Amino acid sequence: MRMLSKIFRTVIALAVFAVFIVCINFVQNEMNKIKKDSELTDTDIVHNAPPVVAFVTVALGSFRGLAADILWLRASMLQEKGQYFEMVQIASLLTKLQPRFTGAISYLAWNMAYNISVVFSKPEDRWRWVKKGLELIRDEAIEYNPSDPILYKELGWIYQHKIGNIMDDANLYYKQQMALDYMKVFGSPQPDWGKITGAPEKLEEFMGEYPKDDAIWKAMELSGFNKFQEFERNFREIGFFSQKFTDELKDPVRQSALEWFLRKKWLKEIYKLDPLKMVQINKAYGKLDWRLPEAHAIYWATIGLEKSKLSEREISNDRMITQSLKDAFMSGRLLVISRNDYMSMMTMPNLDLVDTVIRMFKEAYEIHKAKTFKDAAMRNFMVDAIVLTYSFGRYSKAEELLKDMRKEFPEDEKLNESLDIFVEKEWKEDLGGATMSQARAMVSSMIYRSYYYLAYGELEAASAHMKLAVKVYSYYRKDKEGTWERTGMPRFSELKKDMLDACLRSFPPDMGKGLTMEVQKMENSSKEVKEIEQHEKEN
Repeated sequence: MRMLSKIFRTVIALAVFAVFIVCINFVQNEMNKIKKDSELTDTDIVHNAPPVVAFVTVALGSFRGLAADILWLRASMLQEKGQYFEMVQIASLLTKLQPRFTGAISYLAWNMAYNISVVFSKPEDRWRWVKKGLELIRDEAIEYNPSDPILYKELGWIYQHKIGNIMDDANLYYKQQMALDYMKVFGSPQPDWGKITGAPEKLEEFMGEYPKDDAIWKAMELSGFNKFQEFERNFREIGFFSQKFTDELKDPVRQSALEWFLRKKWLKEIYKLDPLKMVQINKAYGKLDWRLPEAHAIYWATIGLEKSKLSEREISNDRMITQSLKDAFMSGRLLVISRNDYMSMMTMPNLDLVDTVIRMFKEAYEIHKAKTFKDAAMRNFMVDAIVLTYSFGRYSKAEELLKDMRKEFPEDEKLNESLDIFVEKEWKEDLGGATMSQARAMVSSMIYRSYYYLAYGELEAASAHMKLAVKVYSYYRKDKEGTWERTGMPRFSELKKDMLDACLRSFPPDMGKGLTMEVQKMENSSKEVKEIEQHEKEN
């Protein structure tokens, strides 16, 4: 009897134990599922990673966290001591130790691009750190986490805000260096999308058309390159083929095929940009200038949206696209003058994007139902767009935009005014509280930009800005009529002379002569300039 009781208790204990095991197994499975779905674990194998990351992930296992903690402490100490250069290696090691910890990687990249860069006074040193921040996300973090939309947003933010904005004193240098880099890749100021997209993507594909006994490879060897990698490195350093190679090849068709294959490979491998996607974005939004940061912010935000689940669409990516498109409208065309050892760059509005920007504001509003997209952002943009298109002489487009605003915001009585009065009031609002120095600076900058646009061959923009300068000058003179002797600015003809002299000082002599002739032509045909100068002579 006692034996049966003991057996019974043992069976009951085993049964209870079995139930516990089943319950624990069920709970563990659920916990593992939650950890995986919420990305709370960093012990999974990173399938998209290069061998070194895969090795570190498997070899160290859970000890990676301890190693990462030590490296984080080391990074903090280095930053406090101002020893920044070792931080590049530490950031890369941290990325390899915890490739799934994208928040930390984003912070490291942001720290390089924002905090460390501004410690340096030279623009070239700052640019080096901004690029390191870009590269950490683009070349490593996204490589290991290609499906994480947050990383694309963070990468786009550096382009949009750090490079594209004017908050950093070195922002013009960043834009110039970025433009030079991409013109080198494209081989010209603007890419030939047909040739780039039509080229093979990989060396194996190219060698399928031009096998190893082809004249290309013989010319490569005869010009001093034993390996393709050496030849490619030389091409990327100088941006074109060496004269010795072209002399040995003597075949324009083969040379062109090789060039566009190398440029496409360069774009994809170094900058991680897909030419087909770039063309699609141009078709979706309008022709963007890919030498400028706004286009790249749009590119990475677009990829981020594609990686998002439809139910979790990131509003920040939509904001980045609309904001970057707006910025591209305001200053999204790059003008370049390059002669001998002289190069000058300036941006101007890309007015052709105006309809796209408004459409994107509307689409974002429909998706997210966020009133700020329409009631604030779109409304303010449309006012700016009306004034800007008017300022550049596109009067019919400005009229069309004003009509559209009346439909979108029927309660606003100010929109019922004529186009001229609407724009005039916007100008007067800017000029209303302006001192003489501020008003003079405003008029002078319009004249200066007119001459600069003329030098770049933008005749329509040059003429429109000169007319605008005359109008703003006339508005100010009329507003200060009773106190002109005290608050008036120099004669319009004197302001013109000062600005022309400033332009001529910044251009080489041969360009200066051409600009002087073009200025005389423009002003001789300008009714507005003649009228104001005649008025000044009579008074």
